[in-house]
Amino acid sequence: QLQLVESGGGLVQPGGSLRLSCVASGFNLAYYNIAWFRQAPGKEREGVSFISKIDYSTNYANSVKGRFTMFRELAKSTVYLQMNSLKPEDTAAYYCAADLIHDDEWADANNWHLWGQGTKVIVSS
Repeated sequence: QLQLVESGGGLVQPGGSLRLSCVASGFNLAYYNIAWFRQAPGKEREGVSFISKIDYSTNYANSVKGRFTMFRELAKSTVYLQMNSLKPEDTAAYYCAADLIHDDEWADANNWHLWGQGTKVIVSS
């Protein structure tokens, strides 16, 4: 059974950091594109970051560039999202996703078919 399980969310003050984890089971992470998305209450799910299965390059939404870093540890079948300099507008449920879609299609949530259950991040003082 293909599965993704996120963890690491929580309450953090503005300017703080969190590291989210996404553990994959039932498939080899090395052969899939992986992305992080987030969804704030009342808003659509938006793409945050992406790792390509082709060349392991990463892409980020403009809103998180320079603050978030996505990386993976294949030996642990885990993908991480290191989030620094967090802002209140980063508050959302964060989800990881896996698929074999074309790299250029990564930012559209409708293109992804395997999702984790999500982990909540609250940035507040």
